[in-house]
Amino acid sequence: MLEIEIDGKKAQVPDGSTVMDAAQQLGVYIPHFCYHKKLSIAANCRMCLVQVEKAPKPLPACATPVTNGMKVFTHSDLAVKAQKGVMEFLLINHPLDCPICDQGGECQLQDMSVGYGPMQSRYTEEKHVVFHKNVGPLISMEEMSRCIHCTRCVRFGQEIAGVMELGMANRNMHSEIMTFVGRTVDSELSGNMIDLCPVGALTSKPFRYTARSWELQRRKSVSPHDSVGANLVVQVKHDNVMRVLPRENEAVNECWISDKERFAYQALNSDERLTRPMVKQGGEWREVDWNVALDYVAHGLKDVARNHGGDALAALAAQHATVEELFLLGKVFKGLGSGNIDFRPRQSDFSSDFKRAGAPWLGMRLADIKDLDAALVVGSFLRKDHPLIAQRLRQAAKKYTKVSLLSVTADDQLISLHGRLTVAPSQLAAALAAIVKAAAESKGVAVPVDLTSVTVCEESRKIAQSLLEGEKRAVFLGNVATQSAEATQIHLLANLLGELTGASVGFLGEGANTVGAHLAWALPSNANARQMFEQPRKAYVLLGIEPELDCANPQQVLSALKQASMVVALSAFKHGPAFDYADVMLPVAPYTETSGTFVNIEGRVQSFNGVVKPRGDARPAWKVLRVLGNVLNLSGFDYTSSEQVRDEVLGTDVEFAAGLNNGLNGISIDLSASTAAGLQRIADVPIHFADPLARRAPALLQTADGVAPTLRAAAATLAAIGVEPGASVRVRQGNGETVLVARLDDKVPAGCVRVAAAHPTTAMLGEMFGDISVERA
Repeated sequence: MLEIEIDGKKAQVPDGSTVMDAAQQLGVYIPHFCYHKKLSIAANCRMCLVQVEKAPKPLPACATPVTNGMKVFTHSDLAVKAQKGVMEFLLINHPLDCPICDQGGECQLQDMSVGYGPMQSRYTEEKHVVFHKNVGPLISMEEMSRCIHCTRCVRFGQEIAGVMELGMANRNMHSEIMTFVGRTVDSELSGNMIDLCPVGALTSKPFRYTARSWELQRRKSVSPHDSVGANLVVQVKHDNVMRVLPRENEAVNECWISDKERFAYQALNSDERLTRPMVKQGGEWREVDWNVALDYVAHGLKDVARNHGGDALAALAAQHATVEELFLLGKVFKGLGSGNIDFRPRQSDFSSDFKRAGAPWLGMRLADIKDLDAALVVGSFLRKDHPLIAQRLRQAAKKYTKVSLLSVTADDQLISLHGRLTVAPSQLAAALAAIVKAAAESKGVAVPVDLTSVTVCEESRKIAQSLLEGEKRAVFLGNVATQSAEATQIHLLANLLGELTGASVGFLGEGANTVGAHLAWALPSNANARQMFEQPRKAYVLLGIEPELDCANPQQVLSALKQASMVVALSAFKHGPAFDYADVMLPVAPYTETSGTFVNIEGRVQSFNGVVKPRGDARPAWKVLRVLGNVLNLSGFDYTSSEQVRDEVLGTDVEFAAGLNNGLNGISIDLSASTAAGLQRIADVPIHFADPLARRAPALLQTADGVAPTLRAAAATLAAIGVEPGASVRVRQGNGETVLVARLDDKVPAGCVRVAAAHPTTAMLGEMFGDISVERA
C-alpha cells in the first residue's frame, strides 16, 4: 500500500493507483471529462490537472501514478489556474447553443464552465464547425461541433462493447469523431455512449427535442427485458415515460444497459396500447366495463371446468410477468381444479419436470463472473440474448479468463475465445458429451459408460482442459440449450462436467423473471406448455404472451387456440392476430404502470413500483387476477397490495431467494436422439423481437437488429439446395410456409439453415430447431 496526501487528507491506496483513484477514495472532487472509472486512461482533456509537490508543472490526476509520500493540491492557485486555462481552450470552438441543446441541464461542460470558465472569451475568430453525421436511428450526431474529443465513446466501443464503431480521424483542430466509411453504429450496447458523452455531441435520437431535463421526474425501476434485472431510472413527464437510463448497481448491471432496455419505452406510448376491456360477441369486438369483462371470463372458465373438468383449462404466461402475477394466475387455476399452467412457451423438452432439486439459476453471483479462470457457454446467441452478461465475459477474457463457446452458430461474440465448437442443434448434447469425456480422460477418471462411444476432438480436449485449470470455473447454459429438444440431456451432461472439473453450473435465463416463475410455482402439475397445445384444451388464459411469436411451435399453438371455446388474453397491447383467436382481451399494465417483483438469474429479489398511472382503463395484472379470484368465489384472494403477495411467495425482507439448485434427480444419460436426417432449422430470437415492448419500439425496429429475417446458410448448404445467395426461397415446416431471401453465412453449420423466430414473416413456421424444407421460390 502507498501513502498519499491530497489537500491535507491522508489515504492508503494499492500499488498502481492513480491520483484520481486516491481522490475518489478520499471524497475529493477533481474536475474531469475524459476520465471514466470503467474505461482506460486517455488523459486527453487535461481538465484534471493538479499540483504535485516537487513537480515542475501541473500533472493530470487521471494518469499520474501514486508514489509513496506524495502530496497533491487540487485547489491551489497553480492547479486552479491550469484548470481554468484548459476550460478556456475547450470553450474556444464550443458553440453557444445551450438553450437548444438536449444535454442542457445535464452537461458536465456546462456545469464546470460555471466554476472554471472565463466570464468572456478572448477568442474572437470564427468557430470551427464540424459537419453532422447519420449513424443510425438511436444516436444523434447532429451537433458534433460540441465535441471536446474526450474519446469516451471511442474507448467504450473498443473496451466495453467490443467493437470499435467510432474513431478519431484527422489531427489537431481538424480532429473529428466519426464512423468508418459512413457505417452506422450497430452495437447492442451503443446507447451507453450517449450517457458517457460529457457534452451534447452524442444525444438520444428518439428523445431529442421532447423534454428538458429539469421537466423530468426520475423514478427507479427494474428492467423486464432480460435475466440480469438491470436497474433503471425511468424519467417521466406528465404521466408519459420520456426516457430510460441506467441506475448504477455494480453487482447487477454496473452502469450499463442494453439498447433494448434503453429504447423499448417507446412502445409504452404506442397507438397499439389496449386501454379498455374488449369482448367478442357474435364475431364482433366491443369495449365493455371491467365488471362485465371479468363476469364474462369467470362464467366462461367456470362453465368449462364444470362441464369438462379442470384439465380442460390451461394458462400460459410470459417470463417477464412478475412473481405476484404468476403466483396469482397459478392460484386461480388451482382454485378451478386445473394444474395446466406454464411460463416456458419456447421450451420443447420437459422431461426434467418434477426431477429438479430446485429452481434453476446462474449458479453464482453476477459480480463474480470477472473472477472466473475459465467459463464454457453452451447453446447461446450470447451477445443478443444476454448483452450484459456477454459484456462481463468480454472484460474477464481480456484479463485471464479462458472463455469457450459451444453453440449452433459461429457468430462473432466480440470476445477473445479460448475454444469454440459449432455444431448442428441435434448434435449439441453429443458435443457437450465429448467435452465431458475429454475432461474425464484428462483427469484420469473412468469415463461414464454411456459416453464410451463418443468421439472426442482436439477442440473438445482444449475446452475440457481449460475447465480443469484454475480455481474458479463455470459452465453456463444459454437459451438454445434450454429450448433444445435435448435440454434435459444437456443439463445432465453440464452437471456431470461440473462434478468432474469442479466448475459451477448455471443457466443464463431466458426472461426477466425465469427464476421468480419457478419460485412462484407457475409450473404444471399436469400438462406443460407443449402438451396443453398438443392436446387442445377448451379454454386458455394468456398472460403477456403473443403465441405466434413467443412459442416453440406457433403452428400447433394457433391451431389449438382456434379450436378453443374461450381464449382470454391479458395484454398491454391490441395484438392483431389475437382478434382472430381470442374472445376476451383485458388491458393490463406494463412494468412502468404496476408494482411487482422480478428475481434475476442470480436469485436477487428486486421489487419495483409503477412510475406512471396505467393508461386508460388498464389495470395491474396482479389486481385483475386478484379480482378474478373474488368473482370466482375462490378463497385466499384478499390481498390489498402486491407486497402481500410477494411476501407470501418469497418471505419478508429477502435479498436473495432460497430454493435455488441446478441439480437433477432420477435422469440417466441417453444420446440416442442426437441424430437428424434432413435439413435442420436454427431459430434465433432477434434481440428486438424477444418481447412485446421491444417489438413496438420504432427506433429499435430501424436498427440492424430490427430487419426482417432471411434464410442464412453456408455455401455448401445453399449449393445442395440449389439456390444462389440473393435468390428467393420457399421455406416449409408442417403446414406452414413463407418466402425468404437466401443469404450466404458461413457461420451456420453444414446441413442447417438459420431462420429467425419471433417475427411476423416466420410466425407461420413450426419447431424452432426442427426439420425444415427449402426450395427455390
